[in-house]
Amino acid sequence: MVPTLNGRIQTRIAVLAVVGGLWTLLITPLLPDGAPLSASYRATFQILLLAIGLGVLWELLYHFIQQFRWEKDWPTFLGLVTVVNEGLLIWILIKTTDVGPDVGFGSFLLHFLTVWIVVWLIVNGPMRIPFVRWRFLGGRLI
Repeated sequence: MVPTLNGRIQTRIAVLAVVGGLWTLLITPLLPDGAPLSASYRATFQILLLAIGLGVLWELLYHFIQQFRWEKDWPTFLGLVTVVNEGLLIWILIKTTDVGPDVGFGSFLLHFLTVWIVVWLIVNGPMRIPFVRWRFLGGRLI
């Protein structure tokens, strides 16, 4: 069974919050921005919250586009490369509005890409062990 819209939204929020949050705790001190650690943590968690919030909106758009596909789902590779459009939108919002933190491109790129890759790997691998029925429930966690 392919993940339903509700399942994809639940999975995105839960995994970005838990796995992305833990990874953000680990990677933030290693970022090359040179800011105090408290400012770096504030910035990276704001970026993570933007990814979660905008991710729900992206899922609505992805769901609409998937309705034109035969199997009504993305190939796994497309799930990985959506990092480009989602990261670009968040970067543009950070630089053109007061929505996000003032962060350098290198720090943003290192944080966003590594969070994305870690989350993508967890969802497409180890997550299926503790959540055996996840696939059969349309990706819903609750």
